Amino acid sequence: MSLAALAGAARGLARDLEAFALPQRCPGCGAPADPARLLCDACAAAIPALSFALCAHCLVRGRDPVGCARHPDARVWPALVYDERAALLVHALKYGARPGLAAALAERLAAALPASPAPDLVTAVPLHPARRRERGYNQAWLLAERLAARAGVPAVEGVLVRERATRAQARLDPGARRRNLAGAFRVVEPQRYRGRRVLVVDDVVTTGATLDACLGALAANGARPAGAALAWAQ
Repeated sequence: MSLAALAGAARGLARDLEAFALPQRCPGCGAPADPARLLCDACAAAIPALSFALCAHCLVRGRDPVGCARHPDARVWPALVYDERAALLVHALKYGARPGLAAALAERLAAALPASPAPDLVTAVPLHPARRRERGYNQAWLLAERLAARAGVPAVEGVLVRERATRAQARLDPGARRRNLAGAFRVVEPQRYRGRRVLVVDDVVTTGATLDACLGALAANGARPAGAALAWAQ
């Protein structure tokens, strides 16, 4: 086992021991909370829920993303508004080594999606292999797996691959984000997905650039894609 793997295992053991010895407290208000959900019921319920689709194609170009009917293959369904409580959830899942949160968060994702049409399969925005090694897992894939299980459809990893590492998106403006991701994603075995409804999951949609690139690659290869995200950072 490598030193990095040993260090990761040690950190995981320390977290398990801490969780056993100390009660979980909600980071939003300090009240007792279920470790599998991170937030207490009151803080979780206070996060505004969404029930409409965004158009990733319009969003990344600075146009109104709500109610667009011109780009049916660019629809993204966000579950929550990215407020300070949602940020706690996303940060814990993504950077806090709390993959177990994905099960509860998939409930919120499922509630945001329309009942029909159902996807034929669910996949996730891929991480570049180097970034996945750093984090130990792809948080979007964890959400996708659990969402697929709730929907009773297959979760298929590797539908899309990152052709190259991209710069971190957080500090880029919308135009730079779009250029940063141009050609970054490729559909693997595109013939498998022609005519099929493919739901692509991500954690947060901000400018829409990542999901627009993923959905665009699938649509260009004959799939019928849509997106889902845990939260929308408006």
